[in-house]
Amino acid sequence: MSAELLSILALILMFVVATIFPVNLGALALVGAFLVGTLAAGMSTDDILGAFPGGLFVILVGVTLLFAIATNNGTVDWLVRAAVHLVRGRLAAIPPVVFVISALLTAVGAPAPAVAAILAPIAFGFAAEYRIHALLIGLMVAHGTQAGAFSPISVLGGIVNGVAKDAGLPMDYLVLFLASFAFNAAAAVIVFFLFGGRELIRRGTYVPEAPAGDESPPAPDAGGTGGGGGGTATTTATTSKAASTAASTTTGVAAPTAAGGGLRLTAHQALTLTGIVALCVAVLAFKLDVGLTAVTVAVVLSLTSPKSNKGAVERVAWPTVLLICGVVTYVGVLQEIGTVDHVGATVAAIGVPLLVALLICYVGGVVSAFASTVGILGALVPLAVPLLSQGTLGPVAMIAALSVSSAIVDVSPFSTTGALLVANVRGMPRDDFYRRLLAYGGAIVLAGPLAAWAVLVAPGWLG
Repeated sequence: MSAELLSILALILMFVVATIFPVNLGALALVGAFLVGTLAAGMSTDDILGAFPGGLFVILVGVTLLFAIATNNGTVDWLVRAAVHLVRGRLAAIPPVVFVISALLTAVGAPAPAVAAILAPIAFGFAAEYRIHALLIGLMVAHGTQAGAFSPISVLGGIVNGVAKDAGLPMDYLVLFLASFAFNAAAAVIVFFLFGGRELIRRGTYVPEAPAGDESPPAPDAGGTGGGGGGTATTTATTSKAASTAASTTTGVAAPTAAGGGLRLTAHQALTLTGIVALCVAVLAFKLDVGLTAVTVAVVLSLTSPKSNKGAVERVAWPTVLLICGVVTYVGVLQEIGTVDHVGATVAAIGVPLLVALLICYVGGVVSAFASTVGILGALVPLAVPLLSQGTLGPVAMIAALSVSSAIVDVSPFSTTGALLVANVRGMPRDDFYRRLLAYGGAIVLAGPLAAWAVLVAPGWLG
C-alpha cells in the first residue's frame, strides 16, 4: 500500500475513533502524523514537527488571551453597546454590518485570519448580549472575510493573479473579486434567514436602558415598530435588580451588565480599548504578526492590572487549540509526503474536461477546509494548466471557480478563520458551536465547489 493511500485511510480512521470515543481529534492527529510520517513516509521528527502550525497556535492563544482579558474587565461588553448605539438599536442591522466591515477590511489588503481574529470576539459579544444566534454572527465574520478576499490588492487576490500570470493564463481581476463576493454574500443571506434573521427583524429596534443608579430621565419612545408587526419596547432606568430583569424581558434582549455602565469607560477599559486599537493598527497598517502582537498587548494589560486579569490564561480555549493544531499538523504531513499532489494528478488524468474541473474544485475545497487556502491555490492553479490548455474550458471561469471553492470553505472549524470562531465563541457552549459549525462547514464543502462549478464553469459563458 502506498504512503499516499495509507495516509488517507489513517485520516478517515481518526475521525471515526474521535466520533466513537471521547478522545481529542487533535491528539489523534498528532499521533497519526508521527506514525504515518515515520513508518510510512520515512520522515524525520524535525520534518514532522515542521508541519506544526506555530503561527496559528500563537494566533489562537494570543487573540483568545487578549479578549479573555477584555471580557473580564467589561471592554467587550462596552464595544457591544457602542456598536448597537451606532446602528440605533436595529438588531437586524448588526449581522450585515459585521459582514460588510469584514469584507471591506480584507478587500483593502488585510489578511482574512487577522480580520477574523480582531472582529470575531467583538461580534460574539453582540451575540451574547443581544441574543443573536452565535452561528449567525460568527458566519457573518467568516463569509465577510472571504467576500473581500480576492480584490486585486488583497493577499489571496494577489497570489491567484500572480500564479495565473506565471502560468501564462489570462486573468480578469474584476471577475475573480465579484465571484468571491457574490458567492459569500449569497451564503450570508442564507445564513441570516437560517439562523434567526427573521426573529431579529421581528424584534425590531432595541432601546437600551439607562445603567443602574443613573439619575438621568428615561429615554423617550422611538416611535418605531419592528418588522413583522413587532413593536419597539422602551425600558426605564431603575436601581432595582428585579425591575432590571423585567425590563430585559420586555425588550427581548439582555440588559447590559458590563462594568462601567452605559458608554462610560473605566480606566482599565480605556487602556484595553487602546490596546485593541493598537493591535488593529499594527496588523492592518504595519503588517505585524497578529498572534505575537496580541500576546504583547495581553501581557501589557496583565501587568497593568494583575488582579482583574487573574484567570485569563485559563480561559484560553486549550482543547480547541489542540484540536486545530493537531489536524493541521497531520494535513501538513500529507502535503509533505505528496498525498495532495497525488490526488490532484489522479483527478487530472480522468480526461473529461467538465468532470475534471468539478473534481479539481472539490480537491481545492476539501483540502482547504483543513489546510492553507494560500498553499492550495498556489498548487492547484498550475495543476489546472494542462486542462485549460485544451481550450475546452474558459481559464477565467475555472480559476474563479477554483478560488471560490478553496476559500468559501474557510468556515470549517479546522481552518484558521473557523478555529478563531470556535475559540472565541460566546452565547453558546463551545462544544455545541463546534458541532454545528462542523456540520455547516461540511455542507459548504459539499455545496460550495458544486455551485461554483455550475455557475462559473459549466455554462461556458466566461473565457
